[in-house]
Amino acid sequence: MRFSKTLIPTQKEAPKDATMPSHVLLLRAGYARMVGAGIYELLPLGTRVLHKIEAIVREEMDDAGALEVFMPTFLPGEYFKETGRWDLYGPTLLRIKDRKGGEYHLAPTHEEIITDLVRREVRSYRQMPINLYQIQLKYRDEPRPRAGLLRCREFVMKDAYSFDVSAEAALKSYEHMREAYHRIFKRLGLDYRVVAADSGAIGGDTSAEFQVLAQTGEDALVACEACDYAANVEAAAAKIEPRAATPANAPAVETVETPGKHSIEDVVAFLGAGLTAEGTLKSLVYWDGKEPVLAIVRGDHTLNEVKLARALEVAEVTLASDVQVRELAGTDPGFVGPVGLAKKARVVVDHAATAVLGAVAGANQKDKHLKNVVYGRDYGPGIGGHTTIEADLREVGDGDPCPKCGKALKAYRGIEGGHIFVLGTHYSGKMNAKFLDAEGKEHTVVMGCYGIGI
Repeated sequence: MRFSKTLIPTQKEAPKDATMPSHVLLLRAGYARMVGAGIYELLPLGTRVLHKIEAIVREEMDDAGALEVFMPTFLPGEYFKETGRWDLYGPTLLRIKDRKGGEYHLAPTHEEIITDLVRREVRSYRQMPINLYQIQLKYRDEPRPRAGLLRCREFVMKDAYSFDVSAEAALKSYEHMREAYHRIFKRLGLDYRVVAADSGAIGGDTSAEFQVLAQTGEDALVACEACDYAANVEAAAAKIEPRAATPANAPAVETVETPGKHSIEDVVAFLGAGLTAEGTLKSLVYWDGKEPVLAIVRGDHTLNEVKLARALEVAEVTLASDVQVRELAGTDPGFVGPVGLAKKARVVVDHAATAVLGAVAGANQKDKHLKNVVYGRDYGPGIGGHTTIEADLREVGDGDPCPKCGKALKAYRGIEGGHIFVLGTHYSGKMNAKFLDAEGKEHTVVMGCYGIGI
């Protein structure tokens, strides 16, 4: 290719909104240009790279026995409504009404439409296993498009969907795709790691991410160098330590004045007397989409919002407003605690927090905290009329014990390059995708799905 015969508009300076090195280089070298927030056009060089990546992915998918299809991206809303994702996706889903008022959306993913195809066209066990894939545009209304091509509102994705007669067969398809992904990522020359992951809005019980290791990556990961455990922090399990029995002579709850002390650090410094953050409870009020809920972790731990949403069985949670905090606790943020809430609520407590004996927590009164708070005596199941849920809420980090072998975990940063799922009957059950076995009996199709961000 002659330089004079193509379009390679280089730039001396990077745009002000380009901060990541990869984003800066793509713009300065003339590979891409931004059209709008999270919307990019690929120029000749960028398009050549895209086609080369697609060729590698397509070759490995074909070699793995997957069949290429081409699905529409402009979809009727009825399919997402059938599975409940019309509401679950919330504002991330780009919704459209036609001139007749019909509800449509731009596809963020294609589980429903591909399941509809299979329920119409696949009726016998003889037609499975089958794996259908496409390389197609996807659309998500990201609240904060960033990092150049890494977090866009329109992007190219390879998505594949496997259909099997049983859970055992579906797991074989999953492992088959896992091996194909290894070949793809190795051919692309990427430094990557496969980690356990949260299934998020896609659903299913088992999933793994192919994370490209990079200091600029958005995802926090942990891995154990002593065993094979590795996970996204959204799915990383915290090691549960045994909980000691509450002494019969444990001191009663005591209210203490803590004027203007809102943070854990301020409370620890003010009360002194050997108190550490480990002996406190961090009580956070969240909004689950319908009502405020209380989440509690140990004072020295960080709450992971994805884990909280999973414990509450909702798509996402957001920090409550001051008004919502006062509605639940009867006080301002900074003095909230599990004892003496203003109204009945769901209370989600991290396992480590339940093990703190004689904890310091907010008193649900301005400028006051409680000492000697004990789980199971002062708050917990059956106490105060609240619904209490014990769950793994804390974010695992560097140096934390591996839940598998107990050795120290190491923290990494990564960019999610691929994600594979065992969906089971999550979609096929809701959409009544059935097949007949050798004896003519009807069963629900078992699914998997597999994505790569091109």
